[in-house]
Amino acid sequence: MNRLTRRAHVALALSLAASGAGAQAPSTTANTKVVTRQLAAATATSPEILGSVAAMRELPNGNVLVNDQARHKVLLLDKDLKLVSIVADSTSNTGNAYGVQAGGLLPFRGDSTLFVDPASLSMLVIDPNGKIIRTMAAPRPNDIRFLTGGALGNPGFDANGRLVYRTLDFGFGRGGRGPQPGQPFTMPTPPDSAALVRFDLTTRKLDTAGFFKLAKTYMNMTQDDNGRMNVSVQINPLPVVDDWAVMSDGTIAFIRGRDYHVDFVGANGVVTRGDKVAYDWQRMNDDDKQAFLDSSKVALEKARAAGPQALAATAGGNGGDPLGGGNAMAQAFGFGGLGGGRGDGGIRVQIGGGDGGGPGRGGPGGPGGGNGPQVALNMVPPSELPDYKPVFAQGAVRADMDDRLWVRTIATKVTTGGAIYEVLDRAGKLVDRVQIPAGRAIAGFGKGGVVYLGYRDADGIHIQKAVLK
Repeated sequence: MNRLTRRAHVALALSLAASGAGAQAPSTTANTKVVTRQLAAATATSPEILGSVAAMRELPNGNVLVNDQARHKVLLLDKDLKLVSIVADSTSNTGNAYGVQAGGLLPFRGDSTLFVDPASLSMLVIDPNGKIIRTMAAPRPNDIRFLTGGALGNPGFDANGRLVYRTLDFGFGRGGRGPQPGQPFTMPTPPDSAALVRFDLTTRKLDTAGFFKLAKTYMNMTQDDNGRMNVSVQINPLPVVDDWAVMSDGTIAFIRGRDYHVDFVGANGVVTRGDKVAYDWQRMNDDDKQAFLDSSKVALEKARAAGPQALAATAGGNGGDPLGGGNAMAQAFGFGGLGGGRGDGGIRVQIGGGDGGGPGRGGPGGPGGGNGPQVALNMVPPSELPDYKPVFAQGAVRADMDDRLWVRTIATKVTTGGAIYEVLDRAGKLVDRVQIPAGRAIAGFGKGGVVYLGYRDADGIHIQKAVLK
């Protein structure tokens, strides 16, 4: 057993112990001192129409870099969200080319930004003026897909300058593409946890920062007489999961879903456990669980009938991206048809064994065409749902530019308006609760309480700028 593996096993044991602590019924005491308030009205709206908003980066002068994965563009907008220049696109024949695969955008040293290009296995350094000034080698080739952000988490750099990102092994082998020609296919068991790793760009060394819990997935694959693969997936629409984020000071935060607390990992590797966040937990009896499963199935069926963009938005609470970043399962497996990002075709979706849907727009890396596997989506039995409705779903946590965490909560009752976020400080304490406008999703943050929102109309996606006062 090598040193990295030993450290990973130790980190996993500590992580699982932390997640399991307080496994009994969580406290039902709500924090009544923090009231829910509305986000202020937008101060600017982008006239530019986007296909997706996978990542945003506010620069020191107020300009904003936007990664539009759907249209293969990186744009530079001014402080009023008007177009300044196109940093990279798919039509360029120079080093500014945006490849056929979805790229990633993340903050780098000082005021610079990295654009991750999976096609060339490289990272382009963008200066504060939106100019690409040099190229760097990306980390391990098999990990490049985890640097594109969105449903697979938003990478960042810790205080020691190490690149922090998640990894995941589905047992498909190199590239996650399934069986090789002439080899029998064995359906792998999807893992129930993933590792968050730190990569030193200078020494090329990798170590494990910790592990976080994923939603458990039940999958079965069969082949019909025509050689077509049919996939059956059992969906848990309400799993108890963890989430993670890299804060603006480089601290790594693991947000534990079982008892709602934050584990902070500093640059020196020391873990600081925050107190449990007071929350009004909603108990679910058997009737509540069955009703939730029924309503979730109906919502998926309606979304499927309305088209792939509606399906992506419906899945947004459990890993999908309502701004077009794609669905976590679609991205991880390289399939199309579930997410809202780039890629035409791929999976044909069935709900509960019904007729397959047509070609859709899928997550990054989805193979083209409409002849991919046919997927039947079914709900898990009520006994698989938790006794208390979780606080958040996978992909619900974002770090702002002021050392705070924003946790998009799962609604415990019918409310008007948009999603409600709980804002936690550097100690893991609840300091604010903010509701964003209906039909909006948080696309990014700026210094001093700036919040960037995305919304979709008939033409496409627009960005708005608001300030939390």
